[in-house]
Amino acid sequence: MSPRIEHYRFGTITVDGQRHTQDLIILPERVIAGWWRKEGHALHPDDLTTVFEAAPEVLIVGTGAYGMMRVTEETRLALEAASIRLIAAPTAEAVETYNQLREKTRVAAALHLTC
Repeated sequence: MSPRIEHYRFGTITVDGQRHTQDLIILPERVIAGWWRKEGHALHPDDLTTVFEAAPEVLIVGTGAYGMMRVTEETRLALEAASIRLIAAPTAEAVETYNQLREKTRVAAALHLTC
């Protein structure tokens, strides 16, 4: 079963008992801590190499506490071409959605923890 997010608040998240203070990617089989993007508040396809390799059915993008990170059109098209459904929302909402879907489908999450 996919990792479970136990708690999120601005700047910190707990996944399966481990606290993280940097952005992260959650794949169906593992967590990648310390996720860095090519451009801080824009999500590009190159930022999601491990997600494309994992081939989830759904990718949930947490755009930050205030929704400051944007998903570029190039990324939207790349996900569509890979048959990965995108759900993008402020991180608190993204966490709730991820936890609801993790038992029902093969899901991944890319989460920006701050702004």
